[in-house]
Amino acid sequence: MKQQAQQLFEDIRAIRRDLHEHPELSGEETETSKKIQAKLDEYGIRYFTGYAKTGILAVIEGARPGKTVGLRADIDALPITEKADVPFKSKVDGKMHACGHDAHTAMLLGVGKLLQEQKDDIAGTVLLIFQPAEENAPTGGAEQMMADGIFDRYKPDVLLAQHVWPGLPAGQVGVINGPIMGNSDRFQVTIHGAGGHASMPHQTVDAIVIANQVISAIQTIVSRNANPMDSGVITIGKISGGYRYNVVADSVVLEGTIRSLSDDTKKLLKKRFHEIVKGSTEMMGGTCEIDYSDGYPATVNTQRWAEVVRASAKKQLGEAAVPEVIGSMAGEDFGRFLKKYEGVYYWLGTSVGDKQKPLHDPGFMIDEQSLSIGTGLMAQAALDVLAELKE
Repeated sequence: MKQQAQQLFEDIRAIRRDLHEHPELSGEETETSKKIQAKLDEYGIRYFTGYAKTGILAVIEGARPGKTVGLRADIDALPITEKADVPFKSKVDGKMHACGHDAHTAMLLGVGKLLQEQKDDIAGTVLLIFQPAEENAPTGGAEQMMADGIFDRYKPDVLLAQHVWPGLPAGQVGVINGPIMGNSDRFQVTIHGAGGHASMPHQTVDAIVIANQVISAIQTIVSRNANPMDSGVITIGKISGGYRYNVVADSVVLEGTIRSLSDDTKKLLKKRFHEIVKGSTEMMGGTCEIDYSDGYPATVNTQRWAEVVRASAKKQLGEAAVPEVIGSMAGEDFGRFLKKYEGVYYWLGTSVGDKQKPLHDPGFMIDEQSLSIGTGLMAQAALDVLAELKE
């Protein structure tokens, strides 16, 4: 499958570059969806539309009976102005494929072409799932696609997804048994005090001082409440409050995120967060409102299928291609699919070396040689999963 994918490299790269030049945000992927459909028509692959508005389910039915494997690619971009110095730079101001979803989409189309050409040899069914709104946390697109009946007719036995990963070089793959991506909750806390003149603080309830206390106190949750062997992160990403230098602020808004790998840790962090924020605020004479959103669940790989994907990667790329990696606290909507179906989410090495920028950075780039690698690997993994399911 590796050689067949290499023969498609130019086509896959062209698709990726076209998508990169014309990014669309979550829920707005109308033209992206049309381009995907045009390619599916060209490849002779049957498909259905209307899932989460712009999502697509394409179906490749093998000539021989068997089980069903689903392959997912996300299709949306981010509200970022691109700074990468590439000839196919985004042509849409303030929008960019800074998380590689253009590459995911192009590779899945390549996988579809490869498997459609070999459907007479396939025992089972392959689903190509083009998912919108992955970046629209905490809502996302996975839940809506399932609510819209994407799996009503074709129910997957196993689901697979890959994500470009700047922490690994092209030719390497990251596979983990169990959690690979974290629970990703978000919050907004509004602290209310009583304003007044900065020279007379005794007549006020300073919301900024309360916010300072809250920020310090919630950092003890991970260090003193959570089991040291369990991962957890609480981050305040934004603070808004105050009027001018000589006015005591009557309100402050804190925005942030809570990450964890296990559901038990998530429940603990959420519980203690509410207790400490409320308690710290009231202790200092203020009140607070907490808007807490349960985000994407942790993306937890099924061990059996993680081993199959690991074996597929070694078969395609060699024994050294699958190094030991540790999970990430980044959130991923694919976790919602894996709450209901067995499967694997793995990382595809795409680093460009010293100039590599992280995911979601305006200068993010990928080593495009990884496009054919990812296409061949996903196609091979799909066939290997179907073979395992048949046994």
